[in-house]
Amino acid sequence: MLVDALVKTSEAVASTRSRLAKVDALAGLLSQLAPEEIAPAVGLLVGKPRQGRVGVGWRGLSAAIGAPAPQPSLTIDDLDALLDRLAALSGTGSAGDRTRELRAFTERATAEEQDFIARALLGEMRTGALEGVLTDAIARAADRPGEVVRRAAMLTGDLGETARLALTGTAAELADVGLVVGRPVQPMLAGTAASASAALATTGEASVEFKLDGARIQVHRSGDDVRVFTRNLADITRRVPEVVEVVRGMPVRDVILDGETLSLDEDGAPRPFQETMSRFGAEAAREAVLHPWFFDVLHVDGRDLLDEPLSTRIAELERIAGAHRIPGEVTDDPAVAERIAEDALAAGQEGVVVKAIDSPYAAGRRGSSWIKVKPVHTYDLVVLACEWGSGRRRGWLSNLHLGALDPDGDFGEPGGYVMVGKTFKGLTDELLRWQTEHFQEIEVRRTAGTVWVTPTTVVEIAIDGVQRSSRYPGGIALRFARVKRYRDDKDAAEADTIQTLRGLLRE
Repeated sequence: MLVDALVKTSEAVASTRSRLAKVDALAGLLSQLAPEEIAPAVGLLVGKPRQGRVGVGWRGLSAAIGAPAPQPSLTIDDLDALLDRLAALSGTGSAGDRTRELRAFTERATAEEQDFIARALLGEMRTGALEGVLTDAIARAADRPGEVVRRAAMLTGDLGETARLALTGTAAELADVGLVVGRPVQPMLAGTAASASAALATTGEASVEFKLDGARIQVHRSGDDVRVFTRNLADITRRVPEVVEVVRGMPVRDVILDGETLSLDEDGAPRPFQETMSRFGAEAAREAVLHPWFFDVLHVDGRDLLDEPLSTRIAELERIAGAHRIPGEVTDDPAVAERIAEDALAAGQEGVVVKAIDSPYAAGRRGSSWIKVKPVHTYDLVVLACEWGSGRRRGWLSNLHLGALDPDGDFGEPGGYVMVGKTFKGLTDELLRWQTEHFQEIEVRRTAGTVWVTPTTVVEIAIDGVQRSSRYPGGIALRFARVKRYRDDKDAAEADTIQTLRGLLRE
């Protein structure tokens, strides 16, 4: 199939707000793909090529794009092969080789295909063709139950592979997809509440657990082989040897654990989040030692626990994790829940997560079974642009333009981002230096005072609330926004939505 078919389908999806129309367009495309084209096509449509990042940023891509071809001729296989070649390039001279490969390839692409390729490589597929819509389209094209397809996607962590299996395999093969030790699954997510007692009113009897100021990890052990993954399923095993050592010492042969890790200072208090995240990007261990704590177990010695109630999973976790189980208590008493929340804050942690004691592990889903409670409103937003600073900050990119995800296009382009405010507060000199370099690497365009960037960088913002405003298209503006930290562990698709922020107007 020609890349042009992906382009036209992407344009059709972007041009409508109707979820049904999006699903129809995508299902029509999927049903025409050859088996070997399915996984590459799905990855390209959601801006997540199966090869992952191939070392191409906006600046390098802009310099490498050649004059467009008059007619489409490139196939999906051609583009997939290019990405294989780019991913294999490394070492001295690889930047020049990458530029030559890109230029030779894009000179064979039409202008529309060049734009599509650029957005796919940069993760900027603002088409509304997000995973949820595409998952429904896979079910439609394969004539499989949507719930079965969604479960397979969650348990494989790979929508492209799920599509291939749904479209080319049997119904039994799709239904039989389960946990595999060593293959990461999408993590269960939490909703939010203003207080621990309010969360408990929703969940009923619950495990009220510390919410650590750390980074989410998923750890798989098979015998002596231990692998550690981030919340977005990146393998960081070699960068966290102390986590590997802890899990290797547990009284179990095969296990899948969900938890967090963070670095502690000399007094046992959590170090800043960025110090923990710096280890995830390191090729070798740094001085700061990471300590893992676990709050769930998905598999133990041949037994899947996803569908077991949390009470059963906690009992197993107590047995195998011991001192590395995250602090918490099971209660239905609001006073006890509030006391645990106070203890968490006194220990320097973020707050608590209140988890219904009878809830299964819903991989990849955010619902009301898990509810996080923080003392201040914090939201994950996406940086859309950054303004040059003045005075002491002259020469640094400082004031951030912040956007919330608009998945259904209620206030703009489906799958795009709606600006909700700006802030330069909370930025240390270290963060200013980092973002000045980073945002110029993903620059899209600029004026004298502002650099617009690819919307891929997630930043956690603390706010005192929102207020009605006609200044921004979403009808709200952030109140007293300040930067808490950058979330290198999150994808832009995980950002909080404009609908969530607008919900604060009713609180």
